[in-house]
Amino acid sequence: MSKHNEHSLKDVIDQLLKVYKLDDRLAEKRLIASWETVMGSMISNHTKDIYIKHQQLFVTLDSAALRNELALAKTKIVKMLNDSVGKSIINEVILR
Repeated sequence: MSKHNEHSLKDVIDQLLKVYKLDDRLAEKRLIASWETVMGSMISNHTKDIYIKHQQLFVTLDSAALRNELALAKTKIVKMLNDSVGKSIINEVILR
C-alpha cells in the first residue's frame, strides 16, 4: 500500500504562510494595494501615505475637503476594503 503525499501548491503555500504567521501581513499588503481600485483614482491621487497598524488604516490626504467627505463614509470604506481582500483586516479608518 502506497501513501500519496500530493498537495496543491496553493495549499502548501497557504499552510506555510499560516505556520509563519504571514497570512495577515500579506492580506494587509493586498488591502493597501487595493486602495486605488476600491476608492478610485481621484481619491488615490490625493492620498499621500497609507499604512495599517493595530487593525487601523491610517490615511494621509492632502485635501481637507476630501478628508471631511471620507470621514462621513468611514464604515462603508472599512467594509469595501475588507471585502476586497476577503477577510476582516481593518476595523477603523483614521484620516489625517
